[in-house]
Amino acid sequence: MQPRIDLKIHDRTKLRNAIQRAREQKIIIPTFRQMINPDLIPRAVKARLADIGLWDLNPLNLFRITWHNEPVSRGGGFGRVNSLVLPRELTGIPARIVILPGKWFPTGAHKVGAAFGCLVPRLVTGQFDPTREKTVWPSTGNYCRGGAYDANLLACESIAILPEGMSRERFDWLAKVAGEIIRTPGSESNVKEIFDKCRELSNSGQALCIFNQFEEFGNYLWHYQVTGHAMLEVLEEIMGPEDRLAAMVSNTGSGGTIACGDFLKTRFPAAKIVASEALQCPTLLNNGFGAHRIEGIGDKHVPWIHNVRNTDVVTAIDDHAPMALIRLFNEPAGLEYLSGQGVDPDLAGRLDLLGISSVANVLAAIKTAKYYEMDENDVLITVATDSMEMYRSRLEELAREEGEFSARDAAVAHQRYLLGERCDNMLELRYPDRKRIHNLKYFTWVEQQGKSFEEIQAQWYDRDYWDSIPGCMEKIDELIGDFNRETGLLRELA
Repeated sequence: MQPRIDLKIHDRTKLRNAIQRAREQKIIIPTFRQMINPDLIPRAVKARLADIGLWDLNPLNLFRITWHNEPVSRGGGFGRVNSLVLPRELTGIPARIVILPGKWFPTGAHKVGAAFGCLVPRLVTGQFDPTREKTVWPSTGNYCRGGAYDANLLACESIAILPEGMSRERFDWLAKVAGEIIRTPGSESNVKEIFDKCRELSNSGQALCIFNQFEEFGNYLWHYQVTGHAMLEVLEEIMGPEDRLAAMVSNTGSGGTIACGDFLKTRFPAAKIVASEALQCPTLLNNGFGAHRIEGIGDKHVPWIHNVRNTDVVTAIDDHAPMALIRLFNEPAGLEYLSGQGVDPDLAGRLDLLGISSVANVLAAIKTAKYYEMDENDVLITVATDSMEMYRSRLEELAREEGEFSARDAAVAHQRYLLGERCDNMLELRYPDRKRIHNLKYFTWVEQQGKSFEEIQAQWYDRDYWDSIPGCMEKIDELIGDFNRETGLLRELA
């Protein structure tokens, strides 16, 4: 069986080429440890970041692939993990919902970290040659933006693949950064079409390296270690002696983000891991299929890197709800209404940190809290993958379709979709339910994508299969250190 993350040196010529390209582009690669704890970042790097914008195509912004960025657009340093705590006045539940916002990453989404986790192990082991090969980033939105960003810093060509139905802002941004954009048919749930395009490119004879986030365990590892530790820091800061972590909630998407729940369970064994999806495409809930509007959480399959055996609850969110709530959280009438309901105006003014899938995460957390009758001592934690920066065109579309958003509309949205959220479309997973979901991987990954029967069995029956992945971080950091020493750039900064 192939290792989950292959860390042996493959081709020393490719590795030398990668080192030379990094030297030319002034690229120093941060370690996972530095992303977890920016105190470990060299002072010389921090000093130079003071003059660099958060989204600038500058190699030093690789050091800003962390949850600890100061929440400013330019020149920021590092501090506490950014977070929001949603109060009862907004959510209608006594339990607290804590959100880590992804806006303060380069590109404005935490998927740049997942792309890093997939790219760097291949770069430092000679599996990818940035001087000769193009990078390919299959995605339903933000991941291909993160991949194109990383590739741009390496001065290598990139191909971004995403469904044609994604927001205009994504395509506008990619047009400035990616080498090529391929639009596949459909929308968020049309993942197979993305995989088909990858297969077509693989057979084209081009020199390509495909970084498929749905199967790359570097994605799982990055979230387990970096997002997991960030969540732990926030929880240790806000939780009192009587509080308990009740659940980590995440849309499944590529299966990467939910890996932070595996980390948190090592510290909070009683916590639930809640996987969420769109009601219009309830693959995990009842083997369903369909199209939906919760951008970025591709469905109709179970990601290879989703540790289903460790998932406790599945819930599905009606996509009408987040579409209504992004208006509540961003339209003037909505913010005025929330202020009148006792929501702190400062918090209301930061609700634009939640993109569409982020709102779906909040709704899944509310459903979970109501299902388990959670109280004031319960804490649920989730992420906001991106902010409304990528969805302003969706607000314009909704305004054209539905008209001006009024105070009455705001009251209806709040009462119906937040305070009125119900416990329907939820499944507390028994052992057979978990196994049923896991078995769905067979049709995508074994029949279509060439994974082995032995490995899908190992994912379920081999207890060491998932436990072995987090330990790869130390070896990757060691390889990153070797790579940086060969470029000599850290010595020049000192």
